[in-house]
Amino acid sequence: MDLSKNIYFEKMRKFRLNSGLMMGLVLIVGITLGGFLFSGDSTGENFTDGHVDHEKGSTWTCSMHPQVKLDEAGQCPICFMDLIPLAVEQDTGVFEEISLSAAAIKLAQISTTPVRHGMAHSDFHLSGKIDYDETRVKNIAAWFPGRLEHLYVDYTGIRVNKGDHLLEIYSPELYSTQSELLQAYSRKNRTGQSPATQKTSLATYAAVVEKTKLLGLSKAQIKSITSTGKAQSVLQINSPITGIVIQKNAIEGKYVKTGEQIYSIADLSKVWLILEAYEKDLPWLTYGQELSFSVAGLPGQEFSAHISYIDPLVNPEKRSVTVRAVLDNKQRLLKPGMLAEASISVMLNGNGQVVTPDLSGKWACPMHPEVVENHRGDCSICGMDLVPLQEIGGVQTLATHALLIPASSVLKTGSRALVYVQTSESESIQFAMREIVLGPRVGHEYIVLSGLAVGELVVSNGNFKIDSAMQIAGKKSMMSGDEAPVAAPVGHQHG
Repeated sequence: MDLSKNIYFEKMRKFRLNSGLMMGLVLIVGITLGGFLFSGDSTGENFTDGHVDHEKGSTWTCSMHPQVKLDEAGQCPICFMDLIPLAVEQDTGVFEEISLSAAAIKLAQISTTPVRHGMAHSDFHLSGKIDYDETRVKNIAAWFPGRLEHLYVDYTGIRVNKGDHLLEIYSPELYSTQSELLQAYSRKNRTGQSPATQKTSLATYAAVVEKTKLLGLSKAQIKSITSTGKAQSVLQINSPITGIVIQKNAIEGKYVKTGEQIYSIADLSKVWLILEAYEKDLPWLTYGQELSFSVAGLPGQEFSAHISYIDPLVNPEKRSVTVRAVLDNKQRLLKPGMLAEASISVMLNGNGQVVTPDLSGKWACPMHPEVVENHRGDCSICGMDLVPLQEIGGVQTLATHALLIPASSVLKTGSRALVYVQTSESESIQFAMREIVLGPRVGHEYIVLSGLAVGELVVSNGNFKIDSAMQIAGKKSMMSGDEAPVAAPVGHQHG
């Protein structure tokens, strides 16, 4: 047992020794490379010799993790290296800058890109499906209680035209009403009546006709009954629209109550494209945007539409919002239930807002926003007055240029966005860290709302290397948060 313990402790001693040698080797290589890249170039560094008097109350940091700052000597809580004191320097206002030679820039592969003014374009994709147009679905219900005598439409999916017969229904109530109609009609046409009696007969007949209409009989059916003089015990029900039977609750011989649904018919000459958009997609969406989509059932065909509705409520389970477009489908190519993939090309202005210049000067209906016209007028569906399209959904039609920088230039640290900007160029080139306010990302670029000007050079490649150099030099970097700049560490003290 003692021999095993000795072997174990010997292995642990060798492991610690090897780990220490490797850490020391990495530290030496890092210091050597850092000295080559950044020695003598950082502003604000003023070393006299390797000895510094450390006054009471000085701050201690780690050369490998400069974000660590303690009030007393000890070990780094991250890597357990001995802490070193920070040199006490006055804030000269240049702590966020660092100077690099041309050779160092080439070795570190640092490149810059000018801030440009341009139109911000981006594409994004949404998934969804084809669905019925809810405004074009009609329910055929029983106007009175009765028995279904005969079904002409006896399965779902069948296409019917407006006026086609659907079923025949028997109803004692209907027969009784027809008898009243015939009696009132007969009294109305009786000759030799006094004016008062004639007036009463006409009023009675009009009331019975209205009652008959309330049972679902058309004017043509009422005329047929009065002309033949015979009440019908069975009434034929016709289709009110042209469409597809999507639901059938009818069975021959079944008794139905007043208001009970018998059929549902959908007019597929227009259908809806229903898309699901997540919350993060909302800044990219606005009413009237044009989109293109395809369905797997029609390979090679591309369809286009305009967004007519964005759900004002977020689905609490999916965390998504429904986006809808109304589609013409006169050829019946699009079928409800088809899965669709949509693509939207977005243009944003300088404030990061979606703009649709092609909708400038258009008029739309507040109740039916899919109705868009080039001039003032009435809605073709409900007759409401059309309003300027800008009043619906906050549509922006004025396109303005935006400040754009490469997405690779941005260092994000929580709520902050940082970039490194080239501030001067001579024998040594200076770079300064700057906090900016970002708008949306558009493709491989970001819109900049504030913090930069056109023509400034931002580091688009190698910004992490510059930030690492700032950390090694003890200057303010992306790891420093909102704290004051960190002075450069002087000498590494080993215990």
